[in-house]
Amino acid sequence: MTGVTNLVAPENPPQLDAKLLQSSNQAFTLGPGDRLEIEFIGDPTSRTSVEVGPDGKIYFYLLPGIDVWGLTLPQTKELIADKAQLFMKKKQGIALTLRTVGSKRVWILGHLNAPGIFSMSGPITLLEAIAQAGGPTPSIEAGGPGGTKIETADLRRSFILRHGQMLPVDFRRLILEGDLSQNIYLQPDDFVYLPSATAQTVHVLGAVAFPRAVISGGDLTLIQTIANAGGTVKYAYLSHVAIVRGSLTKPTISIVDYNAVLNGTSPDVLLEPHDIVYVPYSPYRTLTRYTDLILETFVRTVGVNEGSRAISGNATSVGVNVQVGN
Repeated sequence: MTGVTNLVAPENPPQLDAKLLQSSNQAFTLGPGDRLEIEFIGDPTSRTSVEVGPDGKIYFYLLPGIDVWGLTLPQTKELIADKAQLFMKKKQGIALTLRTVGSKRVWILGHLNAPGIFSMSGPITLLEAIAQAGGPTPSIEAGGPGGTKIETADLRRSFILRHGQMLPVDFRRLILEGDLSQNIYLQPDDFVYLPSATAQTVHVLGAVAFPRAVISGGDLTLIQTIANAGGTVKYAYLSHVAIVRGSLTKPTISIVDYNAVLNGTSPDVLLEPHDIVYVPYSPYRTLTRYTDLILETFVRTVGVNEGSRAISGNATSVGVNVQVGN
């Protein structure tokens, strides 16, 4: 990249924690939004559909609110039977079925055939979740049939966001190479995103007036890109503007003295689609931490925007049917 004062690559990417590849042995527990079907065994007329309320309670028969938040299904069944015994001559058997899960969900969004917000009633791997969302959208052939195949989902920049942190999963190795060392188990509220490989945008983040994705549409320079984001704000540290390029697991980062570019002592920098431009508020001290900061800011920003879009688009959760033994 012309005009770059310092071109460097971060250290080796972080490795996946082996614990991420292990299924949780914790039983499913109830929470607000879960829907149950309950009945007294032998009395079909008592069958009732109830939902765990925001306070974690359910209401069945003549019973007052029963707090089931955090209980397993067998624990819930036993608790209902104990409460019902106060109104009956003997302890009554209870049939309990989990009909839909609303308390535990995973977000599988982006360029997939059936993206959405999916209920999570048990352990599920990343590959299983992607398959549940229909898999990545099909590749296209540039120049018509027989041409070069272009993937429409950008696996190099796909990511998983967990508790505000990006997990170092390599989607290309997992999906294209079948490398199961990348096939982690998901947790409730994980956010999985496969962006478009054909989008002609550059993301501008940090100390700019309007952090946003700027449409490149051809030859887009650093000055033009930052101007499209409203320019830099007061106290922006312009000597360490970063341009991040490549995959999220193995990115390269270029440090640009933007003051020199503005003053004409260094040429403007030509950007490429999918670049991330980051204007810091202070100088970086450790390159690895600076890179992590930029990538985490990027995935959080994309996560918030795409998550809001999914909710406003009325994405539906997928129900489950888990029978609990009588």
